[in-house]
Amino acid sequence: MAFDRPILRGTRGLRFWRLLGTGRGASMSLGADPRRWALFAVWRDEHDLDAFLRDSPIAARWRAETTESWQVRLAPLGSKGRWGGVDPFAEAAFPGEPPRGPLAVLTRASIRPSRLVAFYRAVPEVDRALREQDGRLASVGVGEWPLARQATFSLWRDAEAADAFAYRTAAHARVIRRVRGHDWYAEELFARFAPYGSEGAWDGRDPLG
Repeated sequence: MAFDRPILRGTRGLRFWRLLGTGRGASMSLGADPRRWALFAVWRDEHDLDAFLRDSPIAARWRAETTESWQVRLAPLGSKGRWGGVDPFAEAAFPGEPPRGPLAVLTRASIRPSRLVAFYRAVPEVDRALREQDGRLASVGVGEWPLARQATFSLWRDAEAADAFAYRTAAHARVIRRVRGHDWYAEELFARFAPYGSEGAWDGRDPLG
């Protein structure tokens, strides 16, 4: 991953990117999976993405050196907040009405050092609720830095299933109240997307297949 950074900085049409480590399984707990990582990227247009996948040495290494890889193309439906002081979707034209069908959700936060213990004590209960939620197709905890800069990427059957978890799950609602009431985050971003193309396997299957 470290060697990929200079290449990504010089990639044509790549407006925003983050290389991310992952947790084990679907979890956002303290345990990390050193063999699995993610690239989140915002592109100027599909031609630039296609050129990257065709010509970049990073993409060539994915094909040659990984035992499993999965990629998904996402159309942003809406976002709120910043990532590293930047709104990655500032130039996006959000649709008035979200399309029906599968939904992808990205939640990302920089956790204040004084709130780290409270955050990770709250994680297991929310993790269990997420894994058991009807309509969840897949999820993974990701992060830029160990412990303090964390995110969750999840795929849902539809917006109704995602909303049921976000707004009507007791464990998640309790944590959100504490986040707001005790100012856990120095920065946060929440975004939703419509997946419109996927390829490869995630834990042996394409969750959007």
